[in-house]
Amino acid sequence: MDARHEVPAALTWRRTTVDGRPATYGEAGSGPVVLFLHGWALSDRTYRRSLRRLSQHGYRVVAPALPGFGGTPPLPEDGFSLAGYADWVAAFAEAAEITGPVTVVGHSFGGAVALKTAHAHPGLVAQLVLVNSIGGSTWRQHGEKSRTMAERPIWDWGLHLTSHALSLRGLMRVVPVVVADALPNAIRHPASMWRVGGLAREANLVEELEDLKRRRLPVVILWGREDTVVPWACAESLIGSLHDPHVVTVPGDHSWLIGNPEHFAETLTNVLQQPVRRPRRSAG
Repeated sequence: MDARHEVPAALTWRRTTVDGRPATYGEAGSGPVVLFLHGWALSDRTYRRSLRRLSQHGYRVVAPALPGFGGTPPLPEDGFSLAGYADWVAAFAEAAEITGPVTVVGHSFGGAVALKTAHAHPGLVAQLVLVNSIGGSTWRQHGEKSRTMAERPIWDWGLHLTSHALSLRGLMRVVPVVVADALPNAIRHPASMWRVGGLAREANLVEELEDLKRRRLPVVILWGREDTVVPWACAESLIGSLHDPHVVTVPGDHSWLIGNPEHFAETLTNVLQQPVRRPRRSAG
């Protein structure tokens, strides 16, 4: 039987201690490490089908529940920031016995955390894969004028999240998985969810992106082109700041990797098996 059509092994759910506080994570497979960081309001379990499929392609997939989600307590008040999340990821990697540098994949809010981690802890990250990630400065482009993500009204986020959820694929494959994680997260840590949403809305990592460009860190932009939650203008902002990263677009919306696990695993495997592509040096 073709390995791609076998039933993939389930993720093993584990607990560890990070900075003296409990943390949960999923792990599957063996081989090169892929450290996966999930999106806002979700957890490691939301992506379990996709990560199982990826592990079947010869990777050790490690997916922590970020602070405030999936049973991992929120960050302490004095460390609540994207930098605090990046420091937590580095501490988690040590607790999970991940020796860098490794591939770090971040979806949506997890992409911003991945960017910040690569900037603050360069020894941990060999390459980044940003999947429909926040962190670019632009929400909407009108000719030469642009509006930033921070200017985007909260109602507009909600409108597009709702329309995305009510699509046929969303209703059938995404909503049941997302609700199973988002509701418990909202019940356990409602204030934390709201505050992390604020971090996501205001994330502008242009300086960090410029640093990664100077260091020539390999970065792949992997994007579902029908995304209206984090629109293509944000991807263009990431691309412009990084200067010639590797860009791969696929059919799908913001949660395409949750709704189509097989396609996500095959696409990401193809990306990771290509020769590492470093950004070109800027002139001057």
